[in-house]
Parts: sequence; structure tokens; C-alpha cells
Amino acid sequence: MNNNVRAKKHLGQHFLKDESIAKNIADALIGNNYNHVLEIGPGMGVLTKYLLPKKPKLTVMELDRESVAYLHETFPLEHVKLDTSSNHFQIIEGDFLKQNIPNLFNKEQVAIIGNFPYNISTQIVFKAIEYRDYVPEFSGMFQKEVAQRIASKEGSKVYGILSVLTQAFFEVEYLFTVPPEVFDPPPRVDSGVIRFTRKEDYSLPVDEKLFFRVVKTAFQQRRKMLRGSLKSFNLSDVLKQDPMFTLRPEQLSVADFITLTQKLAADAI
Repeated sequence: MNNNVRAKKHLGQHFLKDESIAKNIADALIGNNYNHVLEIGPGMGVLTKYLLPKKPKLTVMELDRESVAYLHETFPLEHVKLDTSSNHFQIIEGDFLKQNIPNLFNKEQVAIIGNFPYNISTQIVFKAIEYRDYVPEFSGMFQKEVAQRIASKEGSKVYGILSVLTQAFFEVEYLFTVPPEVFDPPPRVDSGVIRFTRKEDYSLPVDEKLFFRVVKTAFQQRRKMLRGSLKSFNLSDVLKQDPMFTLRPEQLSVADFITLTQKLAADAI
């Protein structure tokens, strides 16, 4: 068996080597309203071994063939000693971004966790938002700047599209910061661990496609007042005089963006 797996730069791999941090990430999963846990990018399994003792069925998904081979050698079913009548562990070689998560888990609830490759971490978040009906929890490690952006509130300089769209459906908590030296190879930046917990009522009282479009359009020109950044919506004179449209997008909470979407929908009738 290989003693090590070579981290591949093009895959954005930085293998976590600190056991206590791995355990803390695994312990970030707090819910029990799901049957499955999906770990994305397990690498050499430092987080995997702390997820295995937990009750939900564990699936790990890895794109790197070398890591997949290592995981099969390190975590065979007879090694992890799972009772296959009540538990399940599987390794999938594949790209999370190309998977249909509801079909993969028979439309059951699945919590997502991982030490995410920084180069695709925001895409992973958007995928989790897309599958929010099936994802009650989402925890993991990001580049600190990205983690702070996701968790930030209105008024922050880093508050933006990712903040609003995530917080529209999930409660977001920034848990702790992780220094570069606990990785191999060490990244050039700090990392941050965050947890999303799906809201009890995560349906929006507006057309979701319109809501997404409003948020994305508003932040494309974040320094402009909304009556300027949203001019492509052909605002009426009434909306142009509405005090909300004199604000900049970073001043609006998620609830404000919902109200803004409602006003634009009514204005278009």
C-alpha cells in the first residue's frame, strides 16, 4: 500500500494532516434528520475516519484516481467493520459537480462535508443550494476569505451574491480558522470552517429565478445605487423614487432582497 498520495496542484489539493482539526470538522455535523453523509474530496481519509463511527451511511467522492486507490486500500469494508445491514460505506470515483445528488441517494436527505478544493469551492456551494431540498446540512473547510464572504451580513465589504443566496436558504455559522501549516502542502492563505443548516422554512415568497436574477444583477455593479444597477429591469418612475432603490446592494439583508424582488415583480405587471 502507498504510504502517501501526491497532492496535485491542478485539483487544488491540500491534504489536512492535523487530527484534532479533522475531528472538529467531523463534529460540525449536528443534525440527525438525514440518512446519508457525503464527503467531498477525502484525499487520504483524515476526515473520513472520524466520520465512519457516526450513524448515517457514509459515501466519499473523490476525483483523483491515486486517492481513490489509497482509500480502497485504507478503508476496505472488512477494515472499518461496519454492520452492512444497518450501515454502509462506499467510495465513488467522480466529480461532485457533475453528479445528480438526489438520484445518487434515491432522493433521501444527505449532509455534505469536506475539506473542499479551493478552486471549485464556490461551485460546490452553488450545487448545494441547487439541491437544497435534499441537503439539510453542509459543513466544511474553505479558503478563509470565501468562508467569511459566505457568512458575512449586510453592511460588510465582502457581503455579496454568495452571502445572500446561501443565507436565503441556510443558517450560516463561521466556526473556526485553520492555519496553513496543518496542510500538506500548505496553502498561502488561512482556511475557515463553516456550517450551513437548512432553515425550517426555506421556501421563498417570490419567484426563485427572479430572486436569483435580482441578486446577481444588483451585485454586478455593487457600488451603484439599485436604481442604477437594476435599470435593465425597466424600472417605473415610481420605483425609481422608492427609497429602497437609492441604497446599494450590500446595504440590503436577505429579507430586503425578497422585498425588492416582490416590488420588481409587481412593477412588471
